[in-house]
Amino acid sequence: MGRVYDGIDVALGAWLLAQPLFFVATAPAVGGHVNVSPKGLDTFAVLERRCVAYLDLTGSGVESIAHVRENGRITLMFCAFEGAPRIVRISGAGRVVVPSDSDFAGLARRWPSQPGSRAVIVVDVDRVADSCGFGVPRMALIDQREELVRSAERRGSDGLREYRRARNAQSIDGLPGLTGSDEGPAERG
Repeated sequence: MGRVYDGIDVALGAWLLAQPLFFVATAPAVGGHVNVSPKGLDTFAVLERRCVAYLDLTGSGVESIAHVRENGRITLMFCAFEGAPRIVRISGAGRVVVPSDSDFAGLARRWPSQPGSRAVIVVDVDRVADSCGFGVPRMALIDQREELVRSAERRGSDGLREYRRARNAQSIDGLPGLTGSDEGPAERG
């Protein structure tokens, strides 16, 4: 394989959307820790041929948001765990759209309302490439885990705001993460 694509066409977009899991890789501009985060729960979307996004849910860290805000570099990787072996990497310049931003509501409408939605990460794609995936194991999806959603539901809006203030204000390397002003009136879930 090893093909580089001019963008995401209908067939590739359908394949990407069919994957139940993808990974997000980011890093600070200088030094610090490289971060790789798994994402599931149907949070990925193809916006245009050279633009994708994912709904970022409240979690224990804020590395991807902090890194993208600092330097914009981001790569998303999808692996076929079923069917033909394949890996697709989407690289580009990311931007963080938070509930206080005017375009958050329009972007967030692409997904069902999710408790704990804290941002949409939009990626202007500069490279789409696949590779064989021969080393990726075959695995069957049993189900999506619901713990993240249930945790956000238990916390409620006020609890989520407090959790983000305590746990999502900065990255492990001290880069700025989320602030109280990021919440805005348009917070979903």
